[in-house]
Amino acid sequence: MTVPHPVPGHRWHYRRSLASRVTLLTTIAVGVTVAFVALGAYLTVRMQMQATLDDGLVERAQAASTEMCDATEGTPTPLAVLHAANVWVACVSGNQGVATEEPPFPKDDLRSLVDRNDGHRQSISTVTGTGGTRWRVVVTSLDDGRTAILAQSLESQQQVLGRLGLVMLLFGIAGIIAAGMAGWGVARNGLRPVRRLTAAVEEIARTEDLRPLPVEGDDEVARLATAFNQMLAALAASRDRQRQLVADAGHELRTPLTSLRTNLDLLTQADSAGGLPAAAKEELLADVRAQLEEMTTLIGDLMELSRDEPLTHVVEEIDLADIVDRTVARVRRRAPGVGFDVATEPWYVVGEQAGVERAVTNLLDNAAKWSPSGGTVTVRLTDGVLVVDDEGHGISEADLPHVFDRFYRSEESRSMPGSGLGLSIVSQVAARHAGTVEAGSSPSGGARLTLWLPGSSSPVPDWTPVP
Repeated sequence: MTVPHPVPGHRWHYRRSLASRVTLLTTIAVGVTVAFVALGAYLTVRMQMQATLDDGLVERAQAASTEMCDATEGTPTPLAVLHAANVWVACVSGNQGVATEEPPFPKDDLRSLVDRNDGHRQSISTVTGTGGTRWRVVVTSLDDGRTAILAQSLESQQQVLGRLGLVMLLFGIAGIIAAGMAGWGVARNGLRPVRRLTAAVEEIARTEDLRPLPVEGDDEVARLATAFNQMLAALAASRDRQRQLVADAGHELRTPLTSLRTNLDLLTQADSAGGLPAAAKEELLADVRAQLEEMTTLIGDLMELSRDEPLTHVVEEIDLADIVDRTVARVRRRAPGVGFDVATEPWYVVGEQAGVERAVTNLLDNAAKWSPSGGTVTVRLTDGVLVVDDEGHGISEADLPHVFDRFYRSEESRSMPGSGLGLSIVSQVAARHAGTVEAGSSPSGGARLTLWLPGSSSPVPDWTPVP
C-alpha cells in the first residue's frame, strides 16, 4: 500500500504548537467575520445614501421641472436658484439640442441620457464628470416635449464613504489584533493543564515512574488524565507480572540446574577416580534425566504462560470425551499406583486441541500427584463440565484463592516435584476458550477441580478448521 506524502502546508501547520494554531485559527475566524460585517455595513450605508440621494433628486425634479424650464428656456439654471451646492440643471426643448452652457460631464453623455429617456417619464443614472467626479443625473420628460435635467455631484458621498471605509478598516485591524491577543491568552491558559499533563507523561517516560497522575476537574483534560492513569495501572501490573515471572522462573530453574550440575560433577569426579558401580551410575543418570525432563516441562510451561495474546492457533472441532480418554491412559502409565474411575459423555468444543489436551493433562497429573498410593481419581464429563476428584488431603481455605496463580505452591507441596504452573496453565487455556475453572472439595475430602468449556453434545456438520 502506498503511503501518501503529507502536504507541505499541512506539515508546516502541524509543526506549530497547539496554542499558536488555536490563536491563528481564532484570528482568521475573527478576521473573516469582521471583513464580512464591515463589507455588509459599507454596502448598506452606500445603498442607503444612494437611495436617499435619488429620492431627493427625483422629488426636486418632479416638483420644479416645469417651472425650471419656463425660467431657463434651455439655459442652465444658476445654483443659487435651487439653494443647493454641486447641483447642475438644464432644460432641452425639442430639436434645440442640449443647453449651450458647458455641463460638468461630456455633452455626448448628456445627449445619450436624453435619448435613452425618450418614451419614458423619468430615468436616473450615474455619469462620470470631466474632472473625474461622478454625478447622479435625473432626466424628466415633460408633457410639452421638453426635457428637464437635474444632476448632483457624488463627491461628498464618496468622501463620506471613503472615511467610513477607512474607519472600518482601522477598527477591523484593531479588532483582529485584539482577537489574536485574546486567542493567544485563552489558548495559553486553556492549554495549561495539557502542558502539565505532557510534562508529567514525559517525566514518566524518562524515569519509568508509573505512579498515577493527579486528576483535577471533570473536563476533557481530566478524562485524558484518567485514561492515562488506567494505562499506567495496566503497565505497572504488566511490569510487575513480568518481574514476578522472571524472578519465579529464575528461582524454579535454579534448583534443577544446581542438582544437574552437582550430578555431572559427581560423574566427572567418579570417572577420574576409576568410575562408579553400574547400579550407582545408572541411578545417577536416571536422576539427571529426571532433572532434564523437569527443566523441559518447566520451560514448556513458561512458554505456554507467556502467551497472553488471544487464541491465534489452528481452531478446530474437538471431541473432549476422546481427549479425556487418551489423557487418562497416558497419566495411568505415569502413576501406576493410582486408579482412575472415568465416565464421559460426548461433548464437542471448538478450540485449540493441543491447549485443551494440555489443560486436561495438568488436571489429571495434579489429581494423581495428590492421591495416595492405592487411591482413586474420579473423572466425570457431563454437558461440557469436567470434574476431577482426588483422595488427597484437599485444599485449605487459605490456599483456595491462589491455586491458579503462577508459581503458587502451598506449604504441603513444596517438598513435592512441580513448579506451580500446571493449574495456572489450565486457567489460561480455559480463559482462551471462553470457559471457566474452579477449585473446591470433593465428597471424599480431597480436592475437586471443575473445568467447563462451551460446546455442544453433537458435532457441527461440515465443520471446517480455521487456521
